[in-house]
Amino acid sequence: MKEKFYNYIQQLQNTITSKLEEVDGVAKFREDIWERPEGGGGQTRVIENGNVFEKGGVNISAVHGKLPESMQKMFNVGEADFFACGLSLVIHPKNPMVPTVHANWRYFEMYDNAGNVINSWFGGGQDLTPYYLFEEDATHFHQICKTACDKHNPEFYPKYKKTCDEYFWNAHRNEARGIGGLFFDHLVENETMSMEDWYNFVTEVGNSFLESYVPIVERRKDLPYTEAQRNWQEIRRGRYVEFNLVHDKGTLFGLKTNGRIESILMSLPPHVQWIYDYHPEPGSEEEKLINVLENPKEWIN
Repeated sequence: MKEKFYNYIQQLQNTITSKLEEVDGVAKFREDIWERPEGGGGQTRVIENGNVFEKGGVNISAVHGKLPESMQKMFNVGEADFFACGLSLVIHPKNPMVPTVHANWRYFEMYDNAGNVINSWFGGGQDLTPYYLFEEDATHFHQICKTACDKHNPEFYPKYKKTCDEYFWNAHRNEARGIGGLFFDHLVENETMSMEDWYNFVTEVGNSFLESYVPIVERRKDLPYTEAQRNWQEIRRGRYVEFNLVHDKGTLFGLKTNGRIESILMSLPPHVQWIYDYHPEPGSEEEKLINVLENPKEWIN
């Protein structure tokens, strides 16, 4: 399974980066191949200063070795070996009318002293962070997520949509990071789903990513915007950074397993503002976004 899934994310990385380069029309992804001293490595691909995308990364990695002590406590296990691979992406567009997007799909195995797999699971999802709320974009994104889920189980979309709303919650701000999507973790073999079934589900979601995001980018990338709207984008990016550095499990896992710091922090946007006690004008488009972030809604009836 680990070889099968790693082959899949290699192909998916190529598919996504090729399409995003085509959409941007100017910038190309720069690739870094890196190795982790404790075992494994990855391919980091970053796009910067493009026509459409100000900064973005589409990374894959496969790391293995002894489970660090901090992670042993998290998983409530003793000494063990592990393998983890996945694709993680974050795209920050230049135009504030285009939303930021994040996605990742990952697979994890843990082994006993004899090298036998004692636990394995999938995780991942995709979520959208707009700066200006276009309800048709939110509905489109969620509909693609739901369609992918429904092919496997009609209960998956409402379940993983709710989990996403709960996970991407900036508790210290009492607001969502964005308008959600899907989030799932610890998808383990059970009475109704084999690991092969979970593989098929996770890859279905991964394959749906470009369809969920690219039409929104195409629709919004050439809209005019003001300096004030750009400032708002940078203020909201600050909240994105706060979530990633304070709450995000993937970031914390990378830091605690001696991951490559440049790859871990590629999710951070290049231009961000923190303005003291900033509040948008009452009745403005900016306030309209905040109202939805404070009270996550259902986008699909």
